[in-house]
Amino acid sequence: MTSSQTTPSRRRPAAVALLAMVAALGLSLAGPAQAERADRDKPLVLEADNASYDDVKQIYTLTGNVVLTKGTMVLKSDAAELRTDPEGYQYAIATAKPGRQAYIRQKRDGVDEYIDGWGDRIEYDGKQELSRLIGHARAARVAGTKVIDEIRGALITYDSRNEFYTAAGGGDTTAAGAPSSGRVRAVLSPRADASAPAAPLDLKPSPVPSPNSSQNPSPAKP
Repeated sequence: MTSSQTTPSRRRPAAVALLAMVAALGLSLAGPAQAERADRDKPLVLEADNASYDDVKQIYTLTGNVVLTKGTMVLKSDAAELRTDPEGYQYAIATAKPGRQAYIRQKRDGVDEYIDGWGDRIEYDGKQELSRLIGHARAARVAGTKVIDEIRGALITYDSRNEFYTAAGGGDTTAAGAPSSGRVRAVLSPRADASAPAAPLDLKPSPVPSPNSSQNPSPAKP
């Protein structure tokens, strides 16, 4: 890993800066969360080819194969700028090179499902627990390799605390080179497979009456 320079009076080797990042950012998030609850107690771990750190502004600049990990939350991009506020909350702006996209994933709480998101730019707000996917944005709820729900838009905001997202159209909301109406597009899978055949009924034969039982009933007793 190589180091990069911020100002002459605040220059540090990248390795030292990364250690400082882990120490400074290994703080838990306060408040309830509907995404994986254990994530808020996990440290934020950073990996990148290059890093620079501004002591005064508390801003970290990362470039090259950037990976931010906090519990089950993983954010990948070509570059990212990260800052910490006085309360210890983290905010990240992740960007990608032309033709590529930043990517974020986080596990939902209590179920074996993940929320995946893509965007030309991703803004992460650790205090509000919001992720903003900007530019050719796409978000999907997946279970294993199956996509359960998917939505596309110019801007998608995902609230991981309440498991709620909003989408806005405008501009190109599809992949580069594909036709676009500039509208939000969502695909929702059915909860059950309606085309699957119903289970067969458990039919049992009726008792076979004895011969002439209906023609020759037993005489009534006096």
